[in-house]
Amino acid sequence: MASRDDFEQANQRGRDREARVPRVVSAHYDRKTGRIVIHLSSKLIVSFSPGDVEGLEDARPSQLGRIEISPSGFGIHFPAVDADLYVPGLLEGFLGSETWMASRLGQIGGRSRSKAKKAASRTNGRLGGRPRKVAER
Repeated sequence: MASRDDFEQANQRGRDREARVPRVVSAHYDRKTGRIVIHLSSKLIVSFSPGDVEGLEDARPSQLGRIEISPSGFGIHFPAVDADLYVPGLLEGFLGSETWMASRLGQIGGRSRSKAKKAASRTNGRLGGRPRKVAER
């Protein structure tokens, strides 16, 4: 069971965070640029493509029109797709879970078209391509 001191410490941590981390003042989807725009209490304006955020990558523009700001100002919610974004994480460059971000990086790496990758692909093709997977028995 939590003691009164625990609650006081938690409240103090919350006040400290509010003093250090900018909060969302307003947020909207800009149809012209196709980007979500967030205005912060620090006067910083952040914008990003919904396709780069876990939970919003398949959202249609009509689903991005309504954005709710959390009471703390540290989060935004997209009710039409039931997706949430933690703004301090966004400011640190985290647009999704570690697993989701790692898969996105893998996709980007897979599309790489470097000279070395092209040469390796040609060499591998001359050797017959990738070995076939052996079915387990």
